[in-house]
Amino acid sequence: MKSIWIGILTLAAAHCACAADRFDIAITVDDLPVHGTLAQGMTRLGIAEAHIATFKAHHVPEAFGFVNARGIEREPGSEAVLDAWRKAGYPLGNHTYSHLNLDKAPTLEAWEADVIAGEPAVSTRMQGADWRYLRFPNLSGGSDKSRHDGARAFLEARGYRIADVSVSFDDFAYTDAYRRCVEKGDTQTIAAMKAQYLKGVDDNIARMKAVSQRVYGRVIPQVLLTHIGGWSAIMLPEVMAKLDAAGAHYVTLAQAQSDPAYAETDGGTVMSRAAAKKGINISDIPAAQPKNNINLLCR
Repeated sequence: MKSIWIGILTLAAAHCACAADRFDIAITVDDLPVHGTLAQGMTRLGIAEAHIATFKAHHVPEAFGFVNARGIEREPGSEAVLDAWRKAGYPLGNHTYSHLNLDKAPTLEAWEADVIAGEPAVSTRMQGADWRYLRFPNLSGGSDKSRHDGARAFLEARGYRIADVSVSFDDFAYTDAYRRCVEKGDTQTIAAMKAQYLKGVDDNIARMKAVSQRVYGRVIPQVLLTHIGGWSAIMLPEVMAKLDAAGAHYVTLAQAQSDPAYAETDGGTVMSRAAAKKGINISDIPAAQPKNNINLLCR
């Protein structure tokens, strides 16, 4: 009888630990319909369908896709990605027409025109739904005060909200290297890339929780940034499994950003901005190892 009670208490303790580790997270996916180069055997629609299938398997209620409409011009037929995303019940938002970095745009007016040019591909597919979220390309909200303030005033006048970010696993860094390695048939390097990437996922999840605890005294609802690339598609099942194991509970972008931590959305990442504003040092919290070697692989 005593052993039965010990077992029950052990299970209860495990349940409590699991509940304590639970955190909300919204999934966002950048660069629809075209991100990076295509590995042999992959299609843009196939990549999107793989993402959608994985999200559905993990009961993700919403994966907010952010669109660079120039991709449709560059790769005719890739608009099927946007249609598949909507058919799956997932929303689309604006990532500017050409992925134009606010800091690198020739003028503020040129950047504003790029935002407007990106709207039709989104609005026509989101009729009757809320699509006025903008994700800053490269998370650049404008380092120059005049340009930053001008961009914010422009976006507010058009009814936009900023789609903020709190965590990323830097999947974009691996996309082109993966394509090169597939072309060379270098399975050994691909296996090493996968191990490095998944170690980075673990490290970034741990850092995400540690930074949030230090800055806010709790794990705030998170917003994950990922990309619609081939590498992302093949790694996503394992990434989602790691998030599940870490205590992820999937929510919508609006739900995540309803938390007070997102009262002031902007460029960069929300927790780093808050740490800087509060004068909190987070540089000693371990980060994932640099990925400088990726660009050299399979050349």
